[in-house]
Amino acid sequence: MLHFSPRSVILLFAYLLLSGCKVGRFFIYNFADTNDHRKFPSRPLAASPEPFHFAEAATEKAPRQITATGKDLQFDAFLEKYKTVAFLVIQRDTIRYERYFKGYDPSRIHTSFSMAKSVMSMLMGCAIADGMITSVDQPVTDFIPELRERGFDKVTVEHVLQMTSGLKFNESYTNPFGDAATFYYGRRLYKSMAKMKLKAAPGEHFEYQSGSSQLLGWVLERALRKANDPRTITAYLNDKLWSPLGMEYPASWSIDRKNGGIEKTFCCINAPARDFAKLGSLYLHQGEWQGKQLVPKEWVAQSTRVDTTNGSVQYYQYQWWLPSTEGDFQAQGILGQYVYVDPSRELVIVRLGTNYGKVDWTPLFRSLAKGYP
Repeated sequence: MLHFSPRSVILLFAYLLLSGCKVGRFFIYNFADTNDHRKFPSRPLAASPEPFHFAEAATEKAPRQITATGKDLQFDAFLEKYKTVAFLVIQRDTIRYERYFKGYDPSRIHTSFSMAKSVMSMLMGCAIADGMITSVDQPVTDFIPELRERGFDKVTVEHVLQMTSGLKFNESYTNPFGDAATFYYGRRLYKSMAKMKLKAAPGEHFEYQSGSSQLLGWVLERALRKANDPRTITAYLNDKLWSPLGMEYPASWSIDRKNGGIEKTFCCINAPARDFAKLGSLYLHQGEWQGKQLVPKEWVAQSTRVDTTNGSVQYYQYQWWLPSTEGDFQAQGILGQYVYVDPSRELVIVRLGTNYGKVDWTPLFRSLAKGYP
């Protein structure tokens, strides 16, 4: 058996990292964390020239204490103990409660992780409204013809939105050789996407896969190109949503490599908590913001309704999670990032954290929402 000194192991990992090996980057960076926006190249999202500021309630409203793991804790202490760095409750566009921990403040950037999937859904609705994509029934091979030889001619945009494409994709976050690591740490996303395969017929069953959301990004990029639109996905996001929403702080979208890279559309929009909240508020207002319809009302409704046809499941629709059949919905990221929306109470809750903190946050949001009539 071979034995390596700690120094030799460190040198090996450093070599792998510097040589551009995604496996090396996996081991050097270890698992995803909230500072990942500093590790990857990105495209900037500028603060809006006309920033929107949520009103702030004269008197805050939040639970004074909460019971967790059999103990009663003050709510602030509970949030800090269970790995939260930002927590906002916004009702009727007014901040009712706002806290930051571990050195975070309203301007501090946080990586979205898979909350970006929900943003991609917004952009697909915009692209259809702009006529760049005919409808959700359009085959992805209309935009990516090289995938025809891999059997994707029967995979539609809706299949990919619904995670029912039949894609073969290993979603493991602990396997350095898996597809998720390749897409997250790799620097050749085009090459990786071109190698994607199907393992089942589309429209038969749901399987959550980051590969599907990255495929949506490739479709959008090609749709822009097909329309002779020179914008990147980031620039399209900026023009359609980011600037009109009045985002207050500079942000970014991570890409796979500096020169000629593509956005990691399955993850990696980097922004502060209040600006993430505006994305939830936009859908709370059915795609309308300050008198302008940014996302079609019909698209918002379609994206947040329960649908169990053609292999779909009731808890997931068009890259949004549906916690119940009562109309609430949320974007969610791997370390416990959430934008939760309860339309019946005109409520948006944002929780950002270094990890889940062993808390099942969705039932907590639903319980908290009841306190905001």
